[in-house]
Amino acid sequence: MKPMAPRRRIFAVLSTLALTTAALAATTPAAVADGPGVGTPWVVSVGDSYISGEAGRWAGNTNNGESIHDAGGATTYFDNASNTAEQINRCHRSKAAEIHIGGGISSTNLACSGAKTSTFTDSSGYFKPGLDFYDNGSGQLGQAKMLQQFAASHNVKMVEVSIGGNNFNFAGIVTQCVADFLGSPSWWPDYCKDDNVVTSQMTTSSINAHRTEIATAFQNVRQAMRNAGYADSAWTLMVANYMSPIPNGTGFRYSQSGYTRQSTGGCGFWNADADYANGTLLPRINQTVSEAITQSGLTNVRSLNLATAFNGRRLCENTVGLYEEKGLASWTSAGAVDQTEWINTIRTATATGNYYIQESLHPNYWGEKALRNCVRQAWNSGTPRSGTCVRGANGFNGLGEPNMTLQ
Repeated sequence: MKPMAPRRRIFAVLSTLALTTAALAATTPAAVADGPGVGTPWVVSVGDSYISGEAGRWAGNTNNGESIHDAGGATTYFDNASNTAEQINRCHRSKAAEIHIGGGISSTNLACSGAKTSTFTDSSGYFKPGLDFYDNGSGQLGQAKMLQQFAASHNVKMVEVSIGGNNFNFAGIVTQCVADFLGSPSWWPDYCKDDNVVTSQMTTSSINAHRTEIATAFQNVRQAMRNAGYADSAWTLMVANYMSPIPNGTGFRYSQSGYTRQSTGGCGFWNADADYANGTLLPRINQTVSEAITQSGLTNVRSLNLATAFNGRRLCENTVGLYEEKGLASWTSAGAVDQTEWINTIRTATATGNYYIQESLHPNYWGEKALRNCVRQAWNSGTPRSGTCVRGANGFNGLGEPNMTLQ
């Protein structure tokens, strides 16, 4: 046989290499993008204002000007890619929000202030995405749909949720309680605890309806994760309940006589209404959330009990005070976190400048950082656990968060 010419030998070798490379390409899987079980672990928050970070701009309370307690600045609620605006106006997803636990764990906040279990548009025209699959075809999505889309391309290991308070008309109840306090004298108080705005939510039929609504919301979160390609065992739902924001009547530092309780402290509740809130209303809401977990049928659930997390640091509690009452210059003063309130004042006519009425009675900057500490402990290095969050020793941990303990 005549030997192959040198040029033909080169072409033959190149052809063989090309075929071999093509064969390898056909059998070697392409690089997999981040998604279910792949890539950096993420934690995600969904729900309402008690998890979105509402009021996270303000550290403690004062009547002497914003600069004294403005810990977050003008961009606190900006969450778009360029840090210039909110993705959804008035969702108030603050940078101090509890879900941002750090430590190599990435996080995103899909919650929205004012959200209920189902999507709606409020009376002021603000879009409030619920824990559903709403999609208007123009970019407005329910939080379950947002979660599904996000989880499909990110390795989501835990979803924290806070939902149900607005189904019980939390904002309407607070508004009525303050109106009753300001509109009646101490010798003939008009209590909100027996007003229809409260009693209508405490009927058996209303509670049963809200339990089903919350259970359905949990199921929607599960379905979103299933749609994104996750087995139920691949992630954890962390359900957070609601903390007591005000003390019992005997724990207020302002008398209920006159108007100082609201005009100075921003906590216009009658003693009897405060007692009812802590003794009946809050426990009933939290019990309903707990019962909804069972009703939902989800098995990959952990619970974060926040009911007493802020005791001793609540709005108008006699163990803390305004900056001017404690002789503190600003939120950066030594000891400020231990002497001022972790719940934002209730604003009515005082919602001027950069203050919002919707920030009223929510965990402020101190409170958000305290909750973040608890969420990190509940995350438990990737093996989420249930627990009750309570205050620890005074001062901060190494991350600038109030010391908290998850029991």
